[in-house]
Amino acid sequence: MTEPPVDPRDFRVSDDERNHVVSLLQKAIGQGLITLDEFATRTDAALAAKTRSELNAVLVDLPGLVRTDAPATEPAGPQRLELRSNMTKLTRTGRWVVPPELVVHSTMSGCVLDFTVAKIDHDVVVIECEVHAAHVKLVLPPESTVDTDSLRVSAGKLSNKVRRGRQGRPHFVVRGTVLGGVVQVKRPWAIRIGPFVVQFPLKVLRDSD
Repeated sequence: MTEPPVDPRDFRVSDDERNHVVSLLQKAIGQGLITLDEFATRTDAALAAKTRSELNAVLVDLPGLVRTDAPATEPAGPQRLELRSNMTKLTRTGRWVVPPELVVHSTMSGCVLDFTVAKIDHDVVVIECEVHAAHVKLVLPPESTVDTDSLRVSAGKLSNKVRRGRQGRPHFVVRGTVLGGVVQVKRPWAIRIGPFVVQFPLKVLRDSD
């Protein structure tokens, strides 16, 4: 007796497919189709999805985001960047390109991510932290907001000096685990002069496309 064919909706999905759906939700924010609260809820559902039907459910009521002649989970370009520092120092500053999702693995080291004049083309940036006895410093743009509610800290510390809420752009979601380390979220001490941003201690950065 032959087994009945598996329904395509029950096919398992990969991390690339989940990340692609998150990028489509980013576009939905830009088009005014969903709010930031809805983005957070749908992103959690997408990242937890195991089957194609569960993944497609977060997009089913959003017109114009998916081609009808191709699967909604067709992979897109790079949407995720993993950064690793192990007993060393990692720094990103200046006009670096920030994807929708960053994963920071930092063990017994220092990590500085300066987003002051970084190129950020989306409304929400998710930063997944795996911090072990390390110090991670996140320097966010002046107009941004942050949500750290999903960051779990054990025998460590979270220092957040950035406005909470979901009205800023970009909005940062910092989550993950801190074990015996420190995550510091702050803004730069800076002033803007035309196309330049002057930071203190003295550093001049050009803020242009």
